[in-house]
Amino acid sequence: MTQGPTTELQFAVCIQNTEYPASLALRKIYQIVPDADAARQRLTRVIDESGEDYLYPSDYFLAVDLPQAVKEALLHAA
Repeated sequence: MTQGPTTELQFAVCIQNTEYPASLALRKIYQIVPDADAARQRLTRVIDESGEDYLYPSDYFLAVDLPQAVKEALLHAA
């Protein structure tokens, strides 16, 4: 998915992975893909260990506010 010029990059740290240990690593930072429909269902779309975006329970993540330089470094490291 391409980020538009006005789309703010969002990241979250995984705090639970009980049902998805192969897809999510605890304490790892994941990029959030905005999805209003999913949010209404208490789900969060993230780019997981497969490199694809999938839906997970929102309570598996805590949003983190990172400096822009860190966000860009995370994108280039992926």
